[in-house]
Amino acid sequence: MRKYDAIIIGSGPNGFAAAITLQRQGLSTLIVEGADTIGGGMRTKELTLPGFKHDVCSAIHPMALASPFMSSLPLKEYGLEFIQASYAAAHPLDNGDSALLYNNVEETAQDLGVDGQTYKKLVIPIMNQWESLALDIMGPLRFPRHPMDLASFGLKALKPATWIASSFKTQKAKALWGGVTAHGIQPLSNWATSAIGLVLMAVGHRYGWPIPKGGSQSIADALAAYYLSLGGEIQTGLWVKNIAQLPDHKALVFNMGPRQILQLQGTGFSETYRRSLGRFKQGMGVFKIDWALSEPTPFRDVRCQQAATVHIGNTFEEIANYEKNAHMGRTGQKPFVLFAQPSRFDYLRAPEGMHTGWAYCHVPNGSTANFTTHIENQMERFAPGFKDTILAKSTMNTVDIEAYNPNYVGGDINGGLMDIYQLFTRPTLSLAPYRTSNKNIYIASSSTPPGGGVHGMAGFHAAKLLLKDHFNVDVTL
Repeated sequence: MRKYDAIIIGSGPNGFAAAITLQRQGLSTLIVEGADTIGGGMRTKELTLPGFKHDVCSAIHPMALASPFMSSLPLKEYGLEFIQASYAAAHPLDNGDSALLYNNVEETAQDLGVDGQTYKKLVIPIMNQWESLALDIMGPLRFPRHPMDLASFGLKALKPATWIASSFKTQKAKALWGGVTAHGIQPLSNWATSAIGLVLMAVGHRYGWPIPKGGSQSIADALAAYYLSLGGEIQTGLWVKNIAQLPDHKALVFNMGPRQILQLQGTGFSETYRRSLGRFKQGMGVFKIDWALSEPTPFRDVRCQQAATVHIGNTFEEIANYEKNAHMGRTGQKPFVLFAQPSRFDYLRAPEGMHTGWAYCHVPNGSTANFTTHIENQMERFAPGFKDTILAKSTMNTVDIEAYNPNYVGGDINGGLMDIYQLFTRPTLSLAPYRTSNKNIYIASSSTPPGGGVHGMAGFHAAKLLLKDHFNVDVTL
């Protein structure tokens, strides 16, 4: 068999990012994927009825255009096209009004009324400094390239989301803030939960929350096409259980989580390092539903039909209470639901006149409870008549989600709890968390900084270290 400079196990966004970074420097690389198709969390399939294309995991991609790595790639030349909705996000309230995350920050602030100035003070500095901030916050702990910008961001980002919520006067502004910060999949009272809300809002105003035309699979296909054009190779259908199964190589890159890595034989890790990986904490899981629908979702506020993502949860307090209880292993009947209807903007997703719906809620890790009724009741609450539009559905509990992608342990789609203790020190406490105790093996999954999302930054940082350690090559973005 051919000898490779590096083999990358896993074809998610970080696996491709590592492989592309290495291949760009002239190394010979191979991506090995256990499933029969590439993509990891970027896959699109007919889960309900023929002709209805559903994103199996990720559907809306706030970080895809905001990522320094992804923006460095000529993916448009390889067929990738993003669609922008009228609003990045919408958050309907019981009173019939909705909070809206416009693509324009001034419009968002104006819509928030008396809270507009507070909102602008929070978000505009991050929006304007994003290019410099992204290089410092989307990676491991290190001396920042732009220390003043990072310090200003950190003073806000390290606060619990509950603290910043208290600076708003209206339920509308608090609800918008709560829905966005709840993407962090942890109690909103945790330290540093403001970070994800600030980032998602800021990049929403800079880049929107884009929808990939044809489905998330199109991102994976474009990454693969570009990678292959560089001379890289891909092998699917090979679940690696022992390193001895692989062709000869100089280095390995795992786009895998700690639990999967520990199950591999032949890694040669020290017992100390293995114990450290074993202490890694998982976050909440998710319960997901895909629907084939007969018509657009009949939201009481029709503007919600024009949003990339709709946050179903009513008030900040209601969302915060649910997230806290789910984190503690308790469940409620009114979950916080993230909903998207890509077919409103992409005609390729469903037969003419029909639509797809995609939704999930956070649940205790490993829960096998069926949340279908709870999610659909929440949808009906803000979109009366929604249940009447359902033609077919497909559900996935946390066990199903982990079976689909073993990196999602217990349904944890963030690759591990992203609290203040594991935000940067993941999967181990190290200034170079992509290295392992075996000098020839690196980790490049969402279980390393900067965590979950389709951005490829973890893969880039892992490849950067590999190049420096073994080939004396320094790469930058």
